[in-house]
Amino acid sequence: MYYNFTAIFEKGEKYYIGYCIEIPEANGQGKNIDECKQSLIEAIKLVLEDRKTDIIRSLPGDVIKEEVRVE
Repeated sequence: MYYNFTAIFEKGEKYYIGYCIEIPEANGQGKNIDECKQSLIEAIKLVLEDRKTDIIRSLPGDVIKEEVRVE
């Protein structure tokens, strides 16, 4: 399964900063665009996994949990 996200990269004084429009909590940084992009990808993964864990933890025990494919 995969998703496409919109990344914005800005050049700072020493590093590039990357933001994700769809997930404002996720951001990355790096000495170059590729390093920044990888940092941002890892941040997106962490935020999504954290959200999933929090939601699953709060669900009642009798819910039906099933994965669906989105392309």
